[in-house]
Amino acid sequence: MTTGTAAPESYYERTGEHGFKPTAHAGGAWNADEQHFSPLAGLVVHAIDGHLARRPEPPALARISYDILGRIALDACEITVETLRPGRTIELLEASVVIGGRTVVRARAWLLATLDSSSVADSPHPRLPAPEELDVWAMDEEWSGGYVSSVKVRRTPPSRRGRTKAAWVSSPLALVAGEPVSALASYMALVDTANGIAVQQDPTAWMFPNLDLTVHLHRPPRGPWTGLDTTVTFGPSGQGLTSSVLHDIDGPVGHAEQILTVRPLS
Repeated sequence: MTTGTAAPESYYERTGEHGFKPTAHAGGAWNADEQHFSPLAGLVVHAIDGHLARRPEPPALARISYDILGRIALDACEITVETLRPGRTIELLEASVVIGGRTVVRARAWLLATLDSSSVADSPHPRLPAPEELDVWAMDEEWSGGYVSSVKVRRTPPSRRGRTKAAWVSSPLALVAGEPVSALASYMALVDTANGIAVQQDPTAWMFPNLDLTVHLHRPPRGPWTGLDTTVTFGPSGQGLTSSVLHDIDGPVGHAEQILTVRPLS
């Protein structure tokens, strides 16, 4: 008889060199037959990591901007990555996610060569309280979907609608079954959760999905927690914005922005 620890469940399974199949844990918050964008964002970074894997000293991701071009079905996808602007110190990559022959996400990533700037490193943003200092929030009591049910959230109580000063998100699930995944990809797989952390309006009365996600990083983040200092603003003409200062347990790492389409569900 053999004993051992079972492998963790995952958001995706690999089906080929560029192919991945989502599990039920990747299910969306608005529709059960769609993917939540958060794990897919991490999967794109995982594909970029693969594109750079043969580099002896791969550059650091400084910005990644995702455009969501249409419905992201809970179905198999292919992700390809190409270099748009090669360079020794600055490089631009583009990744495309295709489902059913249709491109549903396009992402561009700026990469920078790493060097030592520790002597001038500084940020005006204070560190968040540690995860264990915050209360557990059962996110699935307000939201539905496989992804929401999979994550663990700790946060401060909202100071007002659309404002949460400190939240931490983690997941016990692997991003891709049976594959090592970088700290960056695992971190990025949780960032899009921000749009549901600081709820501006009841999601059963209003729909406010994001059309994009843009992340700027001033240093590489590490897990297992993704920290969010998030503000959600709704405008008067059907537009909204989710803005977050991003943290890991060592302090701030960057910023994230998401534009929203705000629509009544009645």
